Amino acid sequence: MSNLLPEYCIKKTCTTQEIQDWLVSEIATLLGVKPHEIDINRPLDSYGLDSGQAVIITNKTERLLGVKLSLIHLWYYPTIKEMSQRLSEEFANSQSEILQL
Repeated sequence: MSNLLPEYCIKKTCTTQEIQDWLVSEIATLLGVKPHEIDINRPLDSYGLDSGQAVIITNKTERLLGVKLSLIHLWYYPTIKEMSQRLSEEFANSQSEILQL
């Protein structure tokens, strides 16, 4: 499993595409498949992640982006593509809040 934070997020800039690529990589690693086998338009729950794997992804994502995830995210943004878009928006908002302090 990859423990490295992507360079772009260390620099405090994460685009939707970068978050999406990172999620694909992390999910592929957890499932033991190649990243190209992960479809970003397929619902996350269709991959059969168990609760422990879901917690791992959630915790890593929260640490990576500094945003809190809730179950509502999975309800409204059920695919990697949709989740990545939302997370990039939340990441940008959290960064602008930090800059305003």
